[in-house]
Amino acid sequence: MNTLPTLPSQRRHTLGLLTALLLSTLLGLLAPPVLAAPPQVDAVEPPHWWVGFADRRLQVLAYGPDIAKVQVSLRGTGVTLERVQRTDSPHHLFLHLRVAATAQPGVRQFIFERQGERHSVDYLLKAREPGSAQRRGFDGRDVLLNLMPDRFANGDPSNDNVPGMGDPADRQAPGGRHGGDLRGVMERLDYMADMGFTAVWMTPVVENRQPSYSYHGYAATDLYRVDPRLGSLDDYRQLGQQARQRGIGLIHDAVPNHIGAGHRWLAQPPAADWLNPAPPQAALTNHARTTVRDPYAAPADRAGFTRGWFAPSMPDLNTTQPLLAQYLVQNALWWIEEIGLMGLRVDTWSYSDPGFLAQWAARLLQEYPRLALVGEEWSLNPVVVSAWQAGNPLLGKLDAAARKVPADGTQPTLPSLMDFPLQDTLRRALLEPEGYSTGWVRVFDFMVNDRLYADPARLVLFEGNHDVPRLAAALNGDPALQRMALAFTLTTRRTPQLYYGVEVMLDSPKTHDAFDRFRADFPGGWAGDEADAVSGRGLRPEQRELQQWLRQLMRWRQTQPALHRGQLTHWHPQDGTYVFARHLPGSPTVLVAFNKSEQARTLPTARFAPVLPAGARATDAITGDTLDLSQTLTLAPRSVRVLAVTR
Repeated sequence: MNTLPTLPSQRRHTLGLLTALLLSTLLGLLAPPVLAAPPQVDAVEPPHWWVGFADRRLQVLAYGPDIAKVQVSLRGTGVTLERVQRTDSPHHLFLHLRVAATAQPGVRQFIFERQGERHSVDYLLKAREPGSAQRRGFDGRDVLLNLMPDRFANGDPSNDNVPGMGDPADRQAPGGRHGGDLRGVMERLDYMADMGFTAVWMTPVVENRQPSYSYHGYAATDLYRVDPRLGSLDDYRQLGQQARQRGIGLIHDAVPNHIGAGHRWLAQPPAADWLNPAPPQAALTNHARTTVRDPYAAPADRAGFTRGWFAPSMPDLNTTQPLLAQYLVQNALWWIEEIGLMGLRVDTWSYSDPGFLAQWAARLLQEYPRLALVGEEWSLNPVVVSAWQAGNPLLGKLDAAARKVPADGTQPTLPSLMDFPLQDTLRRALLEPEGYSTGWVRVFDFMVNDRLYADPARLVLFEGNHDVPRLAAALNGDPALQRMALAFTLTTRRTPQLYYGVEVMLDSPKTHDAFDRFRADFPGGWAGDEADAVSGRGLRPEQRELQQWLRQLMRWRQTQPALHRGQLTHWHPQDGTYVFARHLPGSPTVLVAFNKSEQARTLPTARFAPVLPAGARATDAITGDTLDLSQTLTLAPRSVRVLAVTR
């Protein structure tokens, strides 16, 4: 029989807790210590930088799980970590550095520390190339070639499909990837140089990890990575080097307005206000581009343009966010310096915040005063386009008339824009019959709009690009009209840009809703192609004739200073003819004469005085024939003549 007293239940419970606590303590003393894991750093952006920039500040964005909880220090001389900035995101950290003017190239080291555990990240500061800050941008001396890498040439079939990237290659699908790449572009540099091109603008080459419809490149998912289906960063560097050896500069297509839905920022933005609100909480952009400069526009309409998503698959970046604005400035600087670029073409220019755009362009020009920057403002209204060019002479007057400050509170800093208004006017004029206000008179009357621009010569005039029907289609396959369009583009007071394949009359639908078919594969860029534009194999006679004519004109153009920087004088069209001259003191005058008529026209040359001197003679740029212009100039039916004039 048990003689011990029975304990009350509360006391039994207390003893049980004490026993469990003692056992837990003993086990804890006997078990090995649990060490804190080192901080995980997935990436830092920019991935490296340079010494010697005018602006010594550098913002580095670090990515990693709960990285906002770590402490950061920097090892190395010549660079100071001024502050660490945390946002409302636990997975991002902004490091604000200052690179001393005396800093030397080499590796520095970030130390990320949490609970005594450290993770180090090497950070390279490079030396800039000699003369980098004074690199020459494209201008009137150049002819730009716009091409889409995926549709130009397949130099490396092994990268057509890359595991994990999605959107497998399908050359039969107009909206699929076709396999073109940077190697293919490299292999055709000699052809470009032989044609007379001096600059190449490729549509974006950065990663587009989208499940479908990624070939165009405008839905970036990593702003610091070349899409592996196009090649590698080393391929891009090599392309730049080989192009420069042939007198060709590279133009990078930048998109500061939006990204692709596959970007990691969509799931984990570096700050809550990094992106503008997504549909259906907010609408897609209203595309009301006039509202930015319209002194009467309602603020809601203006916000609906700049803060709406461009497409459901293209999240809109909130460029009023200061950290993002600095990120985008540095990203542009990084590509310029890394690849040795001649300039940037900026997509959807006006869709971003105007204040950001002014800051962005000004910062790039601070580092590269001669860099070329051209924005896409897809408007046919020259008032809308001109309002974005630096030094615009009309903007202040318009705002004063409305008794308002500029709608966006900023003055533009962009040097150049794509000349959509003149491009559209030229196509219309060539297609319509000559009349009181149609045909060449339409072009003549339109040129008065150059008064709106601070510097019309810096605009980029294009015969076509990846977003509009091809020239051959727009002009009904008419070789004579195509020659007139190309001659005008190459000789008027603009920087000219041609679209790949125009030299061999590549065709497309005429309607503007067939974008993918404007982007046909360049003949000969793929093994087994029936025709090859480079060798001429399989081309029709009219294709070879236009190609040779264009080659002669572009190469001759390189020798004519009047076409590079000369003034323009034109004369009112008569009987289907239109004549203008480019003239520059000390250089031969270039006379360009068009005849749309079905009959030959003989023009009295006295009308062209004093630009055309008495007793002038001229050499035809294409045929080499010498002409006596002392009395008349005869034009064949439906023709254009480009002449170098001498006394």
